[in-house]
Amino acid sequence: MKIDKKLIKELVDNLKEFDLTELEYQEGERKIKVSRATRGSDQLKTSAVVSQNKAVLKSSNETEGVRIKSPIIGTAYLAPEPGAKKFVEVGDKIKKGQTVMIVEAMKTMNHVPSTADGEVKKILIEDGQPVEFGQTLVLLK
Repeated sequence: MKIDKKLIKELVDNLKEFDLTELEYQEGERKIKVSRATRGSDQLKTSAVVSQNKAVLKSSNETEGVRIKSPIIGTAYLAPEPGAKKFVEVGDKIKKGQTVMIVEAMKTMNHVPSTADGEVKKILIEDGQPVEFGQTLVLLK
């Protein structure tokens, strides 16, 4: 798949021009999502996600377990502040109710608690990544 840089730049320009935080474009099976999130008044992060709607087969071992999902739409952070120790790492044993990350929405930091006791098997998002309601963030064993 060839990435259309001109189209992505145009979408990012539209984000700025219309003061949007997220924009999604779909043409056939090609889907492009651009978003930006602020972490302070002068620091701006813009990201683009390009995907093709193709089935990806994962081993059952990689998708089984307790899923901790995002309670809201926002920007996920793995630590309480930039440069700080992450809330959880792969392999950590955690308790139900323990904070696994923060999702920022409308300048409010919302703690995401673990829904069960377990061991962190996989962290499915990157620090500062936009997340959707119900998106799986962490997988527990």
